[in-house]
Amino acid sequence: MVFSSNVFLFLFLPFVLIVYFNPFLNGRKFKNVFLLLASLFFYAWGEPVYWVILCFSIVMNWFFGKQMMKRENSRLKTRIEVLAIACNLAFLFVFKYLNFTVANLQRFAGLSFPYRRIALPIGISFYTFQAISYIVDIRRNKAKAAQSILDAGLGIACFPQLLAGPIVRYETIAEEIHSRKETLDGFCEGLTRFVYGLAKKVVVANNIAQVADKAFSLPGQSVSLAWLGAVAYTLQIYFDFSGYSDMAIGLGRIFGFHYPENFNYPYISKSVTEFWHRWHISLSTWFRDYVYFPLGGSRVKTAARHIFNLGVVWLLTGFWHGADWTFILWGLAYFAVQIFEKYVLKAKSGSPVIGRIYTMLVVVFCWVLFRSDSIHAAGAYLASMFGVGVTGAADGIASGLVRDYWGYFLIGILASCPIAPALSKRIQRIPMGKAAYTVLTCAVFVFTVSCMVTSSYSPFIYFNF
Repeated sequence: MVFSSNVFLFLFLPFVLIVYFNPFLNGRKFKNVFLLLASLFFYAWGEPVYWVILCFSIVMNWFFGKQMMKRENSRLKTRIEVLAIACNLAFLFVFKYLNFTVANLQRFAGLSFPYRRIALPIGISFYTFQAISYIVDIRRNKAKAAQSILDAGLGIACFPQLLAGPIVRYETIAEEIHSRKETLDGFCEGLTRFVYGLAKKVVVANNIAQVADKAFSLPGQSVSLAWLGAVAYTLQIYFDFSGYSDMAIGLGRIFGFHYPENFNYPYISKSVTEFWHRWHISLSTWFRDYVYFPLGGSRVKTAARHIFNLGVVWLLTGFWHGADWTFILWGLAYFAVQIFEKYVLKAKSGSPVIGRIYTMLVVVFCWVLFRSDSIHAAGAYLASMFGVGVTGAADGIASGLVRDYWGYFLIGILASCPIAPALSKRIQRIPMGKAAYTVLTCAVFVFTVSCMVTSSYSPFIYFNF
């Protein structure tokens, strides 16, 4: 089940809201039990088999957390922590990386043995990382172990952020599990955030995806089509993923949770380093706190050690996104660019305009690698952007796509800049501004639903990770 489906919008969500906010079924424990059951049903709708893995992960991590809290011996706590992390990573490896490992052993080592491919459970990377942060934070005394399996389940598997983040650490919501307050203002704020996130996905991402899919299916057609497809995917993945994050944060707000922000207009960044401070913030900070800092971070004696630490983080970042050489190379490409920025450019002040152009070029080229089915396909596509192996500079397909989709590109480019928040604040300051903003939000919702009815099903990109 996805947020941008009729089943979720008109059946699942209304039912959950009606039961959750029913004044005759009050009480925090009831609300928590119901929310966890709804979350498990939500996940099982899309994963009728692998929902058992999610349930096992909840029970396993709750057990390890309780065992750590019972122990006073530091070494024993560390052993339990290591065992818990190893178990979590073992599940992630089997379901996400075993296929890749076996395929490469067969390809490069010449091994041959019977093997049946394993399907990837939806959202396993997200809830596994949340589980690992739960274990590590208990060991670091930054969080207490969940009082019950119910608490651990809500911390790991609450449906708003279960499938594609943001990656919510248990310490962030531990107190809110029992003491959160659902308010009318919070409900309205969350619902508004959800509506605009839904519009990002359905109106912008899904339509621009038509252009990206067309361009990537016709490599070598023309330079203009190659660039148009690369820009289209750059906008698609941003509005697809940030739209999901907006919906998740909005839904969490409705139920009284305060989830962390996951995007901060990354496409206005003046450097690639800044871009990764604004893009998928919950993942960046996760790797910073649980990998980069434990390795020593930047507070090391030699530049070689610092480069090594960054290399480990970016290798893992690429591999986290997918079990494929394209993702590994994508992560290493960002590693190389950031080393260049830190050790060659050394944060030298320059023109903000040039900085933004340079950053966007790097980001667009990297998204081509991210989107491609293989390194060879990525190389061919990038070459076509520079006129190598193409039939011409322009063609009728590119001009036709521009004619049909220019409005969505314009909306996407404008919405990638922090214009909308400034306008919404101004609108709400004028007389009757809040009412006008409410009417605008309702109009956006109606238009978005009409687009859902006429468009084909399009899953969120990050469901694959």
